[in-house]
Amino acid sequence: MGAVCYYVAAALHSFISCFSLFMQRASSSHHVHRNLTDGFTQLPLDHKDIEIQRPYDVPESARYSFVNGVHKMWVYSSDKPHSKNSRTNPRTELAIKGYDYSSGVRQFEAQGFVPRDTSGVCVMQIFGASHLRATTLMITTNKGSLSYYRSPVLAPNIWNRWFKLNVIHDVDASTVKIYIDGIFVHEAAGHRGASHAFKCGVYS
Repeated sequence: MGAVCYYVAAALHSFISCFSLFMQRASSSHHVHRNLTDGFTQLPLDHKDIEIQRPYDVPESARYSFVNGVHKMWVYSSDKPHSKNSRTNPRTELAIKGYDYSSGVRQFEAQGFVPRDTSGVCVMQIFGASHLRATTLMITTNKGSLSYYRSPVLAPNIWNRWFKLNVIHDVDASTVKIYIDGIFVHEAAGHRGASHAFKCGVYS
């Protein structure tokens, strides 16, 4: 799939590279040096497996490019949502297609880099939850930190350094586990829902 990079206008930027999807259960151990993908099966992922969601009134090339193995996405605060009927904020995101799931265990893995002054941007989410909410997980950048939604902080001082992100969603147990640089940092409720999918990109 290559590297994935995300941008948002002005001082808001984020990068994610080499993202992968996995299915099936791995050990529940939180050992720092354990390969978090052991026991999982990597799913094939290609351009046909992603939908690029972008402001509906601009061509794809105005907010997305793929050059030398790097996906680049950016949005502006003045941009429109991804569809005429949407009331959501501007976004340019990769929505994973064909791998929606409603049971079992799924994992998202990526390498990421958040440039200085990035704040108020969602860089990864698990879409789908109970009827009271749209998402099971959102990982955001806020004032130099990565956070689970707005809190708690998952990793402080995240600006200008590469990090590894693993998110493991156990639908049946209704849990989401988050690892930064191979270290377990947070476990949250799964928020249930009939179907889930991974998304990553710039969602202001």
